[in-house]
Amino acid sequence: MRTITRTTTTDMEVTSIRLERVLKDKLKEISGNQGYQALIRDVLWNFVQQKSGDYRPQFCAGDIRAVFNATARKNEICALTGKLIPANATMLLGLTIHGDLVPLSMDSYTNLK
Repeated sequence: MRTITRTTTTDMEVTSIRLERVLKDKLKEISGNQGYQALIRDVLWNFVQQKSGDYRPQFCAGDIRAVFNATARKNEICALTGKLIPANATMLLGLTIHGDLVPLSMDSYTNLK
């Protein structure tokens, strides 16, 4: 997970949250040198961005491991080109190196070959 510097810690507010010991230990394990508090901030920012509609992950063709044929059930935005994929249009789902499935327009596939 990439850390995005938003503000210095001196400009942040202290918030208390209760976590199970096992959860806190697992967070410390997976956060590595980043630290678990920075990891939690990243997770919370990602959640807020996704729920607000502001989240636009940035992917390149090299991030796509596999593609699958699909049909858009609603308007989607291609993760590579940013182009609209209209509802009911044929599209691709790309499996990223991080395990995410992302919408891809059919013409973005030519960049993957």
